[in-house]
Amino acid sequence: MPQIRLHAEKQTYRRQSLLIRIVKQWDIQLMVVPGLLLVLLFCYVPMYGVLMSFQDYSLFKGFMNSPWVGFKHFEMFFNAPEFWNVMRNTLVISLLKLGVGFPAPILLALMLNEVGSRHFKRLVQTISYLPHFLSWVIVSGFVISMLSTDNGSVNMLLQSLHLIKDPINFLVEPRYFWSILVTTGVWKEIGFASIVYLAAIAGINPHLYEAASIDGASRIRQIFSITVPSIMPVIVVFSILAIGNLLNAGFDDILLLAGNPGLREVSEVLDTYVYRVGVQNSRYSYATAAGLFKALISVALLAGANYAARKSGNSLW
Repeated sequence: MPQIRLHAEKQTYRRQSLLIRIVKQWDIQLMVVPGLLLVLLFCYVPMYGVLMSFQDYSLFKGFMNSPWVGFKHFEMFFNAPEFWNVMRNTLVISLLKLGVGFPAPILLALMLNEVGSRHFKRLVQTISYLPHFLSWVIVSGFVISMLSTDNGSVNMLLQSLHLIKDPINFLVEPRYFWSILVTTGVWKEIGFASIVYLAAIAGINPHLYEAASIDGASRIRQIFSITVPSIMPVIVVFSILAIGNLLNAGFDDILLLAGNPGLREVSEVLDTYVYRVGVQNSRYSYATAAGLFKALISVALLAGANYAARKSGNSLW
């Protein structure tokens, strides 16, 4: 009983101290209100649309008059012939992007941190994060042009090196698609994603490196003993978010690069499937059911990753 009373008193004190801090910081808390209202208006209010997944929704009848059908559209989605192929493509592409795209900016940040020339470092940073500001329409056109069989630079290079005899139509062969997609994504986002890690590295106490250097630690040793452990909280937080987005394999990049119907076997993911089958065919309830399924799995993955990371002392909540 004393322990229960003590725990209750602690909880009461925490609530009171929170209210006191809010009252004392009322002017700062007031600045949060516009952002909070925007989130509520554009993120939470439209969520009533998930009701469509439990209805045979009709644009003419609306939400109130459309008939309720329960889990009919979920059953149709799970029993669809393309379901397992779509889930396989989604997971494989997401895991490839996670396995290659997640550590790439960390490695770039670590390497840039070791560059002695400030001007060269800034040049590399500028060149690497510029592709982030290009739309996928421009990037996909650039990639399609490079991989073209008609004077494409990649085929011309391979032929000049006598590695191939005839040009390869990379964007028609399914076996090349995953590699092209992941490589293009890494090239586009590696520079911009590395900015956060460079900022975390810049906050490390320089005296730690001086002490390690006096002790005779090499630069490689300093990276693994000081730099990486110091930015580990940032890495953990971004890894949690990446795991939560595991079913977001991509939409713009896949839709633009996989223009050939012959690639559908390896390119159809949840987002493109919802767009093609649900939206283009006006099957709004079916599309909403598939989207809700993805959202629930993503929340479960996020919660699971956060729970696992909490044991290391670094988590989102």
